[in-house]
Amino acid sequence: MKTTFLICLITIAVQLALAQKYTNKFDNVDVDGVLSNNRILTNYIKCLMEKGPCTPEGRELKKLLPDALQTDCSKCTETQRKNSQKVINFLRSNRPGEWKLLLDKYDSRGVYRSKYEKQEKMHDPLL
Repeated sequence: MKTTFLICLITIAVQLALAQKYTNKFDNVDVDGVLSNNRILTNYIKCLMEKGPCTPEGRELKKLLPDALQTDCSKCTETQRKNSQKVINFLRSNRPGEWKLLLDKYDSRGVYRSKYEKQEKMHDPLL
């Protein structure tokens, strides 16, 4: 009886620990391939802006993006953190108009934007 109870407790603890991270089932998406393909990237942006259909990955991203912003990506896997940074840097440099639209939609008050800019300045010795 004690063993069964202990196994149940361990199972619940493991499930809670796993629930603290976002799913990693899309971590193998070729982000560089998406960023280098104008049509695919535009479709993702349209999905996020609710101006077009979404792929399963796009739906998942749209669902998790507000929470990821709020929690500073604390539930992201390491791959998701790296890919997020890569996408942000790419959009800021190469598609600033669409980057601004995404910011206006997902951070209309500028709360997360200012936090990101402060972090960027701390990590960039040239700023």
